Amino acid sequence: MLTLTDHGAPGRAADATPLLIVHGLFGSGRNWGVIARRLSDDWRVLTPDMRNHGDSPRTETHSYPDLAADLAEVIDSVGGRAHVVGHSMGGKAAMMLALLHPEKVASLLVADIAPVSYSHSQQRFIDAMRAVDLTTVTKRSDAVTQLARHVDDPALQSFFTQSLDVKARAWKYNLDTLEREMPQILSFPRIDAAYSGPTLFLSGGRSDYVRTEHRDTIRGLFPKARFAKIPQAGHWLHADDPRAFEASVRAFLKAVG
Repeated sequence: MLTLTDHGAPGRAADATPLLIVHGLFGSGRNWGVIARRLSDDWRVLTPDMRNHGDSPRTETHSYPDLAADLAEVIDSVGGRAHVVGHSMGGKAAMMLALLHPEKVASLLVADIAPVSYSHSQQRFIDAMRAVDLTTVTKRSDAVTQLARHVDDPALQSFFTQSLDVKARAWKYNLDTLEREMPQILSFPRIDAAYSGPTLFLSGGRSDYVRTEHRDTIRGLFPKARFAKIPQAGHWLHADDPRAFEASVRAFLKAVG
């Protein structure tokens, strides 16, 4: 079972449909804490650590059917049905969940990813984390200083070190499995299925992850898909413009009931 943070919604009926937010590659449930707490005024919000991330189990595989099965288990533990929001890798896992277990997904919001294969590699980030000499790290800023030699973006330096256990001097990732399974993470399995529930593909206006040429593929799998953009955001749209992201989630969920 995935490690899960449950942001309960005071005053909400116990049988109300919860909201499951699924983080992306190298993320964790804690990355979504602020947005989850804000949304918890209307929904019971669940933010799991995906396998091979955070405090969840380390495994030898990291396929999307496996990730979908993990999410299905979480949903079963909270009543069997949930609204699902997923970003990047988490968006692909959420899509696979909806395709394999449509009865468990009340609605689907996919944040800045499409059900297609991508050619960019994340290997340099794995290499950068491995290059950090954790034996010399006594505070998070020590790791940031070392990461900066390989990763130029301060936002990414901060993001990665959120998943550093300083006391244990260890990354909270299974880097070996993530490296080995990277081709599967960057791709999307061919599947003869469709999810006909309400679906929103929400993209960053400055991102090219969801392109016009992807729409036929998307609609083949998600026939009720709608599309929207947050104009001033990139791929990390929930971090670039968190208020606009939150407002988009609220509007979508309230529209679908």
